[in-house]
Amino acid sequence: MSEKLIKSKARVQKHGEVFTPSWMVQKMLDTEGVKEACENLTATFLEPAAGDGNFLVAILKRKLAMVSEAFNSSIRQYTHYSLYALSTLYGIELLEDNAQMCVMNLFEVYKGFYEEAVRKHDEKQSENTLNNAKFIISKNIVQGNFLTRKLTSGDPIVFSEWKITKQTATMIKVQRTEYSLGEIFAGNEKESGTAFEPTVEFEQMDLFADFDLETEEKEDVKAQKYSECLITEVVLEEMDDE
Repeated sequence: MSEKLIKSKARVQKHGEVFTPSWMVQKMLDTEGVKEACENLTATFLEPAAGDGNFLVAILKRKLAMVSEAFNSSIRQYTHYSLYALSTLYGIELLEDNAQMCVMNLFEVYKGFYEEAVRKHDEKQSENTLNNAKFIISKNIVQGNFLTRKLTSGDPIVFSEWKITKQTATMIKVQRTEYSLGEIFAGNEKESGTAFEPTVEFEQMDLFADFDLETEEKEDVKAQKYSECLITEVVLEEMDDE
């Protein structure tokens, strides 16, 4: 049965939407350099026109197959390393139905590999693990416009970097840092744990600037940063005061 590469002529005309066939996806991922990155735990991928996730799903399958081979001596080890592998994939998709399908497809692939690991180790499935997987996907896949670098709401596209802060054979700790797509393009460096704060694009006119009036000093608001945590606890979104 042949793959359906277009949903409608109208979508092709309006959005230029044409899906890449699976055989071509696999061929492109087998390219020298890309193939090795797909089997590298920490290598990150950003798909600027994610569609329903055909590229990201294929990459995730390769990464999870690698984790199943190299980091599967216990369910704890598999869970930590598979969640981190998931955290390295990012996508932007303009159309809502495609973005939703991409999220669902990535989760179903992760869930399938996880269930296989659970059976291998004769363990019980953890809803916490699946909730963390859903959370990571929700932060890494967004509906927006790559060219304008904005969400459909007009807000900046923001991604989370899940930086490893501590790693053992069976455990990974991370600290989440948020970057807008604009900051990523600019190569901005941030202190680990920093949450994204939109910049104010204008200053409100001070109508009392010419008058010598006493004003109350504003209290300093302490900035917060994401706490270091186990990759299996990122869904808690714990934060510390700086």
